[in-house]
Amino acid sequence: MSAEVLSRKSLSNAGEENEQPAAPAAASNGGEIRLEAKMTLVNGITVIVGSIIGSGIFVAPTGVLKYTGSVNASLIVWVTSGIFSMFGAYCYAELGCMISKSGADYAYIMETFGPFLAFIRLWIECMIVRPCSQAIVALTFSVYVLKPFFPECQPPDESVRMLAVCCILVLTFINCYEVKWATMVQDYFTYAKLFALFLIILTGMYQLYLGHTEHFTFDDTKSDVTEIALSFYSGLFAYNGWNYLNFIIEELKDPVRNLPRAIAISCTLVTFVYVMTNVAFFTTLSPVEILGSEAVAVTFANRLYGYMAWVIPMFVAMSTFGAVNGVLLTSSRLFYAGACEGQMPEILTMIQIKRLTPAPAVLTIALLSLLYLCVSDIFALINYVGFATWLSIGVAVLCLPVLRYTQPNLPRPLKVNLFFPIFYIVCSVFVTVVPMIASPVETGYGLLMILTSVPVYLVFIAWKSKPKCVRSLTTAATRLLQKLLFVVGPNKAAQV
Repeated sequence: MSAEVLSRKSLSNAGEENEQPAAPAAASNGGEIRLEAKMTLVNGITVIVGSIIGSGIFVAPTGVLKYTGSVNASLIVWVTSGIFSMFGAYCYAELGCMISKSGADYAYIMETFGPFLAFIRLWIECMIVRPCSQAIVALTFSVYVLKPFFPECQPPDESVRMLAVCCILVLTFINCYEVKWATMVQDYFTYAKLFALFLIILTGMYQLYLGHTEHFTFDDTKSDVTEIALSFYSGLFAYNGWNYLNFIIEELKDPVRNLPRAIAISCTLVTFVYVMTNVAFFTTLSPVEILGSEAVAVTFANRLYGYMAWVIPMFVAMSTFGAVNGVLLTSSRLFYAGACEGQMPEILTMIQIKRLTPAPAVLTIALLSLLYLCVSDIFALINYVGFATWLSIGVAVLCLPVLRYTQPNLPRPLKVNLFFPIFYIVCSVFVTVVPMIASPVETGYGLLMILTSVPVYLVFIAWKSKPKCVRSLTTAATRLLQKLLFVVGPNKAAQV
């Protein structure tokens, strides 16, 4: 049936109540338009690795060392953070195979605890954390691209922001046009960032061979519990992204087989790379030098690479470009998942007829990110809700033992030992509650931001009997956007 007929049929049904999308298929099948499963195991690995390794590894060593006090203690934090992330990813593997819907922890919380808590998670992630994170990484990309042209000073703020806008717009087009293009960008830029990190690691191994081990001690190690918790905050920030593949599980081929493998391979690889990169830094830079550096990798390169030091800023820029793509690729699917549950505007459930991509959701996350580029202190926003991110992931892991009790008959292709979720939940409480006590002001602002989701939920989600004029306006807006973007709902197309 022609795309025009599909579009007219879907437009005539716009504004009706959403139905749950059917299970993912590999293409448009029998007239049904849906997300296509095109991602292989290698694509899955590069999505996770590319999403984790952004700008964090190049700046987080300073934060970890600051709160641990010694080199050896900081390395222990890096290893422990990696293991902690692996435990969480292992739990997510069971949840992802059991609840194979896009949206990851949002979908798991919806299934376990209902729509209210799921909406709070969706609101935090979609409206604040993801767009802010994408804007920050895009700004980091811009700074490192422009830095070689301004060696003696900081690049102009306007130039940095305009280049960040260009970065987001280019990647938005790629993600709207073709999923394979987006995954290809993720693949190549992941290889580029791994090359940069392995270059640093090889340099560090050569430094170790020369006997540069004088900084590897436990001298000045801090024992305060609050300081330890804050050091894990910095370490876990660098590992953030290990759950991103679960957000696009409907587009992964054979997820029962490929999801656990992708998680295991990528988390192991990232932990090895992170620890060895820090070892390389400490073979050359003293703790004082690292604490005084805003970009440790650049300081390391300036010390050892001479006139070739520009290589590291270039690869950091490539790393962050791939990270922006990873956030955009997975965040748009979170919008899509929320819309499918009726907790986001209906237009976000719709898929571009010709390209089979969630174009409205991609454009929405891009627009929010561009708006945050206008805010001067977006880093503070991330700090305010940073604890909520790990708290919500802890709540998602809590879904695993709860579902074991409440829905024991659910199919579980992969079943983990309950030790792993219980251990992860206890650790999540530690890394969220202790920093809340240490930083009550920032925590208060974060809670206020989270609480803004309550009136939004009551007015737009819980209130079902809206006036006819409001419903007519919503329907008209949805139809207009459908015509502009040439998109249809995944189920309504099947009704033709």
